[in-house]
Amino acid sequence: MEIDFKHKQSAHCENGVISNLLIHNGYNISEPLAFGIGSGLFFVYLPFLKVNLAPAISFRPMPGIIFKRLCKRLNIKIKRQKFKNPAAAKAELNHLLQKKIPVGLQVGVYNLTYFPDEYRFHFNAHNLVVYGKKEDTYLISDPVMENTTVLTAKELEKVRFAKGAFAPKGQMYYPTHFPEKLPLEKAIKKAIKATCRDMLAPVPIVGVKGMRTVAKAIKKWPKKIGVKKTNHYLGQIVRMQEEIGTGGGGFRFIYGAFLQEAAEILKKPKLEDFSKEITAIGDLWRDFAIDASRLYKNRSSKSDGYEKVANKLLVLADKEENFFKRLKKEIV
Repeated sequence: MEIDFKHKQSAHCENGVISNLLIHNGYNISEPLAFGIGSGLFFVYLPFLKVNLAPAISFRPMPGIIFKRLCKRLNIKIKRQKFKNPAAAKAELNHLLQKKIPVGLQVGVYNLTYFPDEYRFHFNAHNLVVYGKKEDTYLISDPVMENTTVLTAKELEKVRFAKGAFAPKGQMYYPTHFPEKLPLEKAIKKAIKATCRDMLAPVPIVGVKGMRTVAKAIKKWPKKIGVKKTNHYLGQIVRMQEEIGTGGGGFRFIYGAFLQEAAEILKKPKLEDFSKEITAIGDLWRDFAIDASRLYKNRSSKSDGYEKVANKLLVLADKEENFFKRLKKEIV
């Protein structure tokens, strides 16, 4: 059984799954629109939660939240299920495929056999679509891949029931109902306001305040925990920013593309300027990642390297605080 499903590569897995599932159902929602309407731009620092033996940092909300927000704002109903029993998870997936329903799955990355070895690490918030089955092989549309691929039943079960932080527990999801017309304008305005609220939250671990908290920590780490551990922590920041999803810079580029589309839909040309500005901020995030990577790879001999990297992050926090305050005033 194989569903006629159009695979389209995207920059980020959850956005790509959302966009591809909606396009399959006749709604032309691009990846930037999916990301923006789902308020995917975020920052949180969780020093009390360790991922790969380093403090957790995320440039996106919890897995599944982007899709949940988008569907709520566009009046789309979805069904989401988790399973304790792998056999039950497999049976339900097969049942939906027989009904010609492509299904989104949350999976672990480490055992995805079609991923290059350097990208296979313990991260359980990856998303893909299963759109068919041939004998013991499942047809996979993974939006970060250029082409469709496959997983055996055993391989798929392994990634669906990966252990560790954010364990997927066989999680699957798919849309079940659509309105006659998507309320795009209303959804976009609500989404932009929510993103501004998140990034300007008065909490020391969230948004621009969270960025400042990380910057201050980077300055203290070398003396507090030693250079070796500091470099590991910096490596974690860069990995979360540049490799998992698309993180800091990449998300700013996607958000810029969203604001470009929003400018046309809302008939607000000024959003074009905001689009260019957040794209430029994305470039600065990439510069930050390059400098941080030079430090943790021991390719920088500057004694004040950690101070300079931290200061770059403080500059980014200032720029984003100014950006989101002005964007919030623009959307009324």
